Amino acid sequence: MTAPSVRAEPFDSAQDRPVEALSARLAAAGIHTLLVQFADVHGAAKGKLVPLAQLPELLATGAGFAGPSIWGTGLPRTGPRSEYYARGDAATAQPLPWLPGVARLVGDGFVDGQAFEACPRQVLHRALARLEAAGLTMQLGIEPEFFLLKRDSAGRIVPADDADRLAKPSYDLASLQRPIALLYELQHTLQACGFEVQQIDHEDAHGQYELNWRHADALTSCDRLMLFKLAAQTLAERHGMLFSMMPKPFEGQPGSGLHFHVSLWQTDGTLADGVARAFIAGVLAHARALCALAAPTVNSYKRLGAAASISGTTWSPGAIAHGPNNRTAPVRTLPGRFEWRVPDASANIYLAVATLIAAGLDGIERRLDPGPACTDDLYDTPHPELPRLPSSLDDALDALEADAVVAGALGPELLANFVALKREESLAWRAHVSDWERARYATAF
Repeated sequence: MTAPSVRAEPFDSAQDRPVEALSARLAAAGIHTLLVQFADVHGAAKGKLVPLAQLPELLATGAGFAGPSIWGTGLPRTGPRSEYYARGDAATAQPLPWLPGVARLVGDGFVDGQAFEACPRQVLHRALARLEAAGLTMQLGIEPEFFLLKRDSAGRIVPADDADRLAKPSYDLASLQRPIALLYELQHTLQACGFEVQQIDHEDAHGQYELNWRHADALTSCDRLMLFKLAAQTLAERHGMLFSMMPKPFEGQPGSGLHFHVSLWQTDGTLADGVARAFIAGVLAHARALCALAAPTVNSYKRLGAAASISGTTWSPGAIAHGPNNRTAPVRTLPGRFEWRVPDASANIYLAVATLIAAGLDGIERRLDPGPACTDDLYDTPHPELPRLPSSLDDALDALEADAVVAGALGPELLANFVALKREESLAWRAHVSDWERARYATAF
């Protein structure tokens, strides 16, 4: 990774500049409406459209929403704490090329005039403040893998490209070219939004792709991922496809990861190599609890630790270890940075990054050592002595509730809401009777 890049401000709209100046620049760019966007606890984009004339109110107070209607807030139906305000971050004002005349404004959650503890972006703000207090900053590169899908004549969800059937489809150029119109449009749209797109490839499952852009500071990277999802979902629909960040839509094939490339920097702009090893040790020490945020669905655990794939590799970690350029371990170390390979595409990006920071800082504060590097292929050489990542969402939630560091990063309100929602999800999954069960058991006894 190169030296840290400054936070992108498409309209040079620093918070100390007059609101009128930002409004004038937006208007001059043809903007008449603001899309005020925030993320719920599941990482889904929520928001509303607001006329540009309301910009001063959006930056001072925010757009109002019924708090109980937002997943994970736990807010009441009445009283001053029933209203959730998404207060706009002026630095995020960004025209949306696919919605002429509309600019996105990312909002931070406020309730009753105070920063809302259970807002995922506020959780990340708290984590970044702790990182800054330790004399550090973080550069983050996010690698989203995703599927392009459709519904067939029977209503089943299948890959959008019927011809995408290779047993080892990684980097297949034929399958990369067939949806090229959508991929080009997505690339150009992101570039118009200030992304430095670096590459697009076909991944190791049918209908699976990856698009990478240049790293930035952690908050900017998280906001960009949300913008990427908004753009990809809309453009895919226009091309008659379904954009999916489901971790593992097809059995026997690899799932979608959301790999993080992380580098730590000192405030003087030099790499913080002296503490990176302890930070990694903290990530490994809290690896099981981190899974609850990085792999937060029942489907996530069909990706993590999967045993087999048609291509010969699942690309998902199981044993808790680190190693130089070792893609079979949760932490792959590289010169000047490390790759955290646990997160999948269903993660709430703000919560996953915030808890990663909390775990790493604990490693630094306690001067932990990650132990010897693993150079073995952990798929071929399992190393049974190594602890393993959770095998189910319930296991991950148990680890989260037992981990004061990771749970503490969320705060008691969000922790309680998150765990309750995810326990309900796990219970619903266990109560579901699948087609596989009917086919296997209906006439077997």
